[in-house]
Amino acid sequence: MKRLRRLLRLPFRRLPLRWLLPAVAVIGLLCRRPVWAHHALAGFLAGVFGLYLLRHLVLLAGALHARPEPPRPAGELPSVTVLVPCHDEAKVIDGLVRALAALDYPADRLDVVLVDDRSADDTGERLERAALGRPNWRVLRRSPDAVGGKSAALNEALELVRGEITVVLDADHQPEPGCLRALVRVFDDPGTAAAQGRCVVRNPGDGLIARLVAIDYLCGYLVNMAGRRSAFGLPAYGGANCAVRTPVLRELGGWNTDSVTEDTDLTLRVWLSGRRVGYAEDAVDTELAVTTLRGYWRQRYRWARGHQQVCADYRGALLRSRHLGVLGKAEALLFLYLYHVPVLCAVALLLAGAEASWPGAALTVPLWPVAPLMLAGPVLEIGGGLVRAGTRRREVLYLLLFPALFVLSMLLCTRALIDRRIGSAYSWVKTERTATAPNAAIGARP
Repeated sequence: MKRLRRLLRLPFRRLPLRWLLPAVAVIGLLCRRPVWAHHALAGFLAGVFGLYLLRHLVLLAGALHARPEPPRPAGELPSVTVLVPCHDEAKVIDGLVRALAALDYPADRLDVVLVDDRSADDTGERLERAALGRPNWRVLRRSPDAVGGKSAALNEALELVRGEITVVLDADHQPEPGCLRALVRVFDDPGTAAAQGRCVVRNPGDGLIARLVAIDYLCGYLVNMAGRRSAFGLPAYGGANCAVRTPVLRELGGWNTDSVTEDTDLTLRVWLSGRRVGYAEDAVDTELAVTTLRGYWRQRYRWARGHQQVCADYRGALLRSRHLGVLGKAEALLFLYLYHVPVLCAVALLLAGAEASWPGAALTVPLWPVAPLMLAGPVLEIGGGLVRAGTRRREVLYLLLFPALFVLSMLLCTRALIDRRIGSAYSWVKTERTATAPNAAIGARP
């Protein structure tokens, strides 16, 4: 309980006056029971939840009716450089090396740059041993006083890139042998600047959290990403098992070291430059899911904090962009505000509780009937992911646990938004790795 209290504690003492006064005013209005204010807020929330429910349905329909990519004539494969940033990754290096060595890609068109990012364990030595006898593998040992974070490590490694396409993998990822061939095929379209493959959790048996994350990934890649490609042509660059044209990456200035979600940041810069991000569903690799509630909170808090910052940084430029039409801008904005929605869900629950405590307040738009809209869309997408993956029926039972995970999302997204608005310092945090042996992945092939 002490850990949970520390996890949820909000730094109210640092709350500036410009936020404290509006909060007091809102509380005062609620205490006076202004029904018109409840009407307006309830109508707004119902509209937002309804809009996102419609988006979920569109993505689900697009994913379920998505057609496989037509085969393309075999041509010369582009040269590829694979970058792998590694910070204290001794637990997973051996599996990564085996997977990289098994890649089915012409040796004269492929080189690998393994980055030892100031590791305190023997990661650097393991990488050096892995590169022995492999002339197209190089190891970059970063200085102990170098700027930390994944973006900084990737930018330093970018100077060593020789390939036309730069592929990024995280240290716990293990690409299937045909992953690179499937990933670079997306670049046959000259308008595509970046591409995302499909990531599958390979350790769902390591606990309840890992299994729920594994199912969540089925939704994210088999429904959300596939649906966005099918319905809007706007998949996102996801940060691992992903690729980008090297000249475009250098033109855009590499990865943003001020962002803790460098993938979302790069996605927006690609869109705003008039280029596209592609999605290769058959470019499959596996990764390790977090296995503890603490690890889940830290990882998703970083995603929420970074995504909300990207929203603030780029929403204005997105609205002014001449490269996206009305529908594209609408989808891009819904994507940007994704980590604000759980905050609104928390507000809706608080307002619904206020309704229950004020029996005399007759609201034209009561929140209790609206509340199911918050969960309907995500649950439908998760169910669609299970269907597309062809999972066992027993996996459907885990849908019953996602409302609890959604409540946790409300808490961490709200915490992230408040921390960002009050200027709380935050830097990139490494995802915890599990030492448990890998087990069978769920839905490795749709």
